[in-house]
Amino acid sequence: MKTMIESDLIIKGCAILTPDYEIVENQSIVIKDSQIVQIDDASIIQESCSSQASIDGKGKLFMPGFADAHMHTCQQLLKGRIADEYPMIWTRIMVPFESNLREKDVHISAQLSCLDMIKNGTTAFVDAGGTYMHKAAEAAIQSGLRGIITCSTMDSGHQIPENMKSSVAELISRNVRLFEEFNGAGDGRLNVWFSLRSIISCTPDLTLKVFEKAKELHTGVQAHMSEYTNEIGFCLENFQKRPYEYLESLGVLDSNFLGAHSILLSENEMDIIKEYGVKVVHCPISNAGKGIPKTPGLLQKGVSVGLGTDGAAHSGLSILDEIKTMKSLMRAAWGTPIFDPKVMPASKLLELATLGGARAMQQEHLFGTLEPGKKADLIGINIDQPHIQPTHSLLNGLVESVNSSDIYDVIVNGKVLMKNREVLTLDEEKIMYEGKLAMESMSFRAGI
Repeated sequence: MKTMIESDLIIKGCAILTPDYEIVENQSIVIKDSQIVQIDDASIIQESCSSQASIDGKGKLFMPGFADAHMHTCQQLLKGRIADEYPMIWTRIMVPFESNLREKDVHISAQLSCLDMIKNGTTAFVDAGGTYMHKAAEAAIQSGLRGIITCSTMDSGHQIPENMKSSVAELISRNVRLFEEFNGAGDGRLNVWFSLRSIISCTPDLTLKVFEKAKELHTGVQAHMSEYTNEIGFCLENFQKRPYEYLESLGVLDSNFLGAHSILLSENEMDIIKEYGVKVVHCPISNAGKGIPKTPGLLQKGVSVGLGTDGAAHSGLSILDEIKTMKSLMRAAWGTPIFDPKVMPASKLLELATLGGARAMQQEHLFGTLEPGKKADLIGINIDQPHIQPTHSLLNGLVESVNSSDIYDVIVNGKVLMKNREVLTLDEEKIMYEGKLAMESMSFRAGI
C-alpha cells in the first residue's frame, strides 16, 4: 500500500503561474512547515498527499504574492490628502503630518497598511521608516505578513523640524534597538534594516555610520534616491557629484543597498548601480509626477528592479495598480518613440512585482516564485469572472484585467491570512473604525 504524504495544507485543482511565467492548469500545491513541498498535476497529488486543511482551487489562479518594495506604513492616515497639490508636498504637508504622529497613530496606521496590503495581494513589503517603528513591527507580526522595517534617520536640513532630527549616536542607537528586538521576529518573517531618509537630510557622518553599523550587523540599508530635482542640485552644489556618485565617493555602496525611486539617473549613475549590485525600486504612480524611470536601460544592464507603491498617501497600496501604470508609462516614454510595443511585456511586469521585490529584499531564495523548497507565500485570484474570462492570454489578463478585488486568498509562510476575501489575522471592522477617528484627530493637530 502506497504511503500518503501528510501536509498542512493542499490547494486543489488550480491554475498556477510558473517560475517561467507560464500558466499551467489543473495543478495542486502541497504546503508543509511553511514551505511549498510539491506542485504537480491534481490527480497525482490526490493519490500521493493528504491534509486536514485544503482550499478549492477551481476557477482560481495561484501565483507568488506581490512584494511592495517601498512603502510607508505610517502614512495611511494621509490617504487622499496630497493629490493635486503643488510642490513642495514634503515640507507643506508630509513634515507637519509626520512630526505630529503619536505612538497610537503609528500603530493604527500600520494595522491599516497591513490590512490594505493583504486585501491587495501583497505578501511582503519594505517600510521606508518613520517614528515609533516598534509599533509598525508589532502590527506586521500580528498581520502575518513578511516585511522589512527601518527607522527614519535625519540629522540635517533647515526645513526639517527639530523634533524629527536626532544626533548621529541617537539615530544609530535607535535603529540598533529596533534590530535587536525585532530582527527575525514573527517566525523569521520580519527583518530590520537601516535607513537614510534622504541625502539632503543626512550628514556625511550619519551616512557613513549607518552603512558601517548595517555592515557590522549583516543587514541592509535603504534610502530615497534621485527622486527630486532639488536633491540632485543639493548634491552637485555641496559635493560636486550626483547622488549615486556621492555615495560611491564615500565608499559605502554594495549589493546590500536598496535605492528607492532612482528616477533622475545619469548614464554614469546607472553604471555605478550595476557595478555595485545596488537594488532599485520604482514606484510608477508616485514617480510619474517627478520623472519617468529608466527601467528598460537598468534591466538591460542587469540591474535588479522591483516595484513599490510609496505608501497610501501617494497612490494606495495596490501593486496591481502600479503594474498597470508601469505598463502605460513604459509604452509611452520608451516604447512609442522607437515603435517597440513589447518594451515591457506582461511576464516582465509580473517578475518585477514578485521576484523583483524579493531580490530587493535580498530574499529571492525564500520567495518570489512558486516552486518546491520556497516559502509558501502566494495569492489566489478568482479568474472565473466576465472581466477576466474568456481570454486569449491569461498571462496578459493578469496585467490588463485583474483587480485587487479579484484576490480571494492570501497565504504567507504557509499560514492563511485571507480566505475568500475574509482577513483572518486582523479585525477589519475595528481597524477601520479606529483609523477614521485617528485620521480626524491627526488632521486637526497637524493643521492639514
